[in-house]
Amino acid sequence: MVTTPSQQPSGRIQSLDGLRGVAALVVLLHHWLLIAEPLLEGTVSWAVISQSPVKLLTAGNEAVLVFFVLSGLVVVLPVFKENFSWMGFLSARVVRLYGPVIASLALSAILILLAPRDPSRMPPGSWMAETHADSVSAGSFLAQASLVPRQYPLNNPLWSLHWELLYSIVLPLATALALLVRRHALAAVIVCCALSVVGRLFEQSELLYFPVFVIGTIMAARMPDLLAWVERPRPRWFMPLFTLVSVLMLIGSWLARPIFPSGTDLNHLLWAFAAPGAAGIVLVALAWGPAIRLFETRPIQWLGKISFSLYLVHVPVLATLAFAFGSEAWGLVGLLGIPLSLLVAWGFYEAVEARMHKAARRVHRAVAARARRRAGEVAP
Repeated sequence: MVTTPSQQPSGRIQSLDGLRGVAALVVLLHHWLLIAEPLLEGTVSWAVISQSPVKLLTAGNEAVLVFFVLSGLVVVLPVFKENFSWMGFLSARVVRLYGPVIASLALSAILILLAPRDPSRMPPGSWMAETHADSVSAGSFLAQASLVPRQYPLNNPLWSLHWELLYSIVLPLATALALLVRRHALAAVIVCCALSVVGRLFEQSELLYFPVFVIGTIMAARMPDLLAWVERPRPRWFMPLFTLVSVLMLIGSWLARPIFPSGTDLNHLLWAFAAPGAAGIVLVALAWGPAIRLFETRPIQWLGKISFSLYLVHVPVLATLAFAFGSEAWGLVGLLGIPLSLLVAWGFYEAVEARMHKAARRVHRAVAARARRRAGEVAP
């Protein structure tokens, strides 16, 4: 019997919401591990955590690639509905992105002011010492709130929202491209993967990340075909094998580090294969019964519901605790910070994100209605 993903009346695919929630949790664990890295690196524990399949639980950068594929897929799906309005869509997208981002930066600024940070308490050269702000100015706040810079000392994860914003700007062009190549989708996805590999090898972020979004957009353009593929009977071994290959591609650069150390060209090449691995994981969430059932469970669906909020608030929470207790207390930081991040994310969702969703829907309706009226006025 084939298990197919459930869809909400709005058209949202529940298993993909669940996958987003798991990816957000993985990013949370990844950043906690970065706090512990200076004290664990070189130990047997570190080797087990970072160079074995356990790495899947803390593969934060790879989880962001999953987010990018999901964004390219889920954000574009409404484009193919009747009466779609680009003006309404893009206006609502601005509200959905900037409202929570600005609120998360305000939270971070408040925490920095309430709990002053002493960089000397962090190991030199560590993630905590090098990438976290210890003070707040109006200029830095406004610059980071714009999502224009590539570095975000007030709230590190916002670097990925910079790319989300840029892709939103080129989304009409990317959608047109996806429709143009939809009959040759597999070849187009292979080209995207190749471009992402080139971007990784030559450290060109645009080439690395944009093709990952485009993969998701091509999947959106072929969604009816993908859902039909999901329902086809397949050998029992196919999806477990497909899942294993996708996971190995996603974290292969970590598993291979004993042979190809970090920083080598071969390790970069293996990391570049995380892009097709991320796309494969998204397909697993659509097509493999055990994964669908896992992602549609209530706890995972709850994680999916608060995933964006969790992504935005967890680093300010973890960083505040790390500066308060010191990085040597990384265990205590995790014991307190992980559940506290989930709790704060829940409150942030209710107080900020859910309200921004409502505001975005109102903006969408108003802008779309005005665009239709203007179109009617200029029509011959």
